[in-house]
Amino acid sequence: MNKDNILVGNIQRFCVNDGPGIRTTVFLKGCSLRCPWCSNPENIECTPQKYIENGVEKTFGKYYNTDELFKIIKKDEIYYDTDGGVTFSGGEPLLQSKNIKELLNKLKNNKINICFESCMNVSTDNLLEVIDYIDMFYVDVKILLKDAFKSKLNGNLDLYLNNIETLFKHNKSVVFRIPIVNDYTNTTKNIAEIINLLKKYKPVSVEIFSVHNLGEYKYKLLNKKYNKFNKISDKRLNDICNKVKKLDIDCSIIRI
Repeated sequence: MNKDNILVGNIQRFCVNDGPGIRTTVFLKGCSLRCPWCSNPENIECTPQKYIENGVEKTFGKYYNTDELFKIIKKDEIYYDTDGGVTFSGGEPLLQSKNIKELLNKLKNNKINICFESCMNVSTDNLLEVIDYIDMFYVDVKILLKDAFKSKLNGNLDLYLNNIETLFKHNKSVVFRIPIVNDYTNTTKNIAEIINLLKKYKPVSVEIFSVHNLGEYKYKLLNKKYNKFNKISDKRLNDICNKVKKLDIDCSIIRI
């Protein structure tokens, strides 16, 4: 039996918004960014976290080994058809690249499609560790202003951009996902930088969506401060989407 070293926050089956087809989404725990609007606060820390719900002690996070996770994913294989598969999300799944490499190899040998959802704020070595196994990347595009990327998200913009360059040098299929958040991503200067990024790199498509407050309950369970955000108007979302479409890039608005 393989060592239990893959820290999983949650596993969701029959997902239709985390890549093409029907997918099993594995949320890996641990993230390098600290986005104020994060809807998965239980997946930020790189360790299991205990909490109390209705007087009962529970835990966010569980360690699995390669064989255990492979069996769970394989159970859903009959639903994947030609375009479904497994999506690794988070948190930031690339933080656990070394731990899941054996699993990715087994999935690839069984011809199961693999997607990763990533903020790309990780060591490029982590990305290169698994890049050849991954069929499609869903990459967050948030703040592209260097000082704000650091001060507001705890990120390294140079590292992020280097990883984007690495993806396209390896001819990977990439979908950019843009959360629209007032005072953070939704500024004139930042949207202009996003458009410049899209001019340089032509992704498969772009998905944009309004910030939401669906994670509020989990913040309360973890005794963490919650920042409530106003939803973005449909007009603003459409304006941004149309800017993207003018670059001859497919763009859609995701309703959450």
